[in-house]
Amino acid sequence: MVTQDKKVIIVEGRTDKVKVEKLIKEEVDIVCTNGTIGVDRIEDMIEVFHMDDREVYILVDEDKAGKKLRKQLSFEIPHARHIYIDKAFREVAATPEAELAGVLAASRIHIDPYYL
Repeated sequence: MVTQDKKVIIVEGRTDKVKVEKLIKEEVDIVCTNGTIGVDRIEDMIEVFHMDDREVYILVDEDKAGKKLRKQLSFEIPHARHIYIDKAFREVAATPEAELAGVLAASRIHIDPYYL
């Protein structure tokens, strides 16, 4: 059961993190995986950020590497919720701000109204 208020959003890269941070109007931890990662690193990430007790969201690119990472994370963090970008944009960083703000808001993440 999720007990802590602060959410965790897992993204692939630094540019994804910067883009998401710009849009969000609530305190969240945004964790970068820097691409596909091994089980040990995922387990460390889960422990460091107490992901077993928090709301976790997975927001990765809609490419082969992103889908592989989503599958890995889903297995290790089964309670995580998934946020999907439109496949036409392929990458979180390439997704227009208004589009990305919309999918984040649909996942109950508070967005700066300027971007909606």
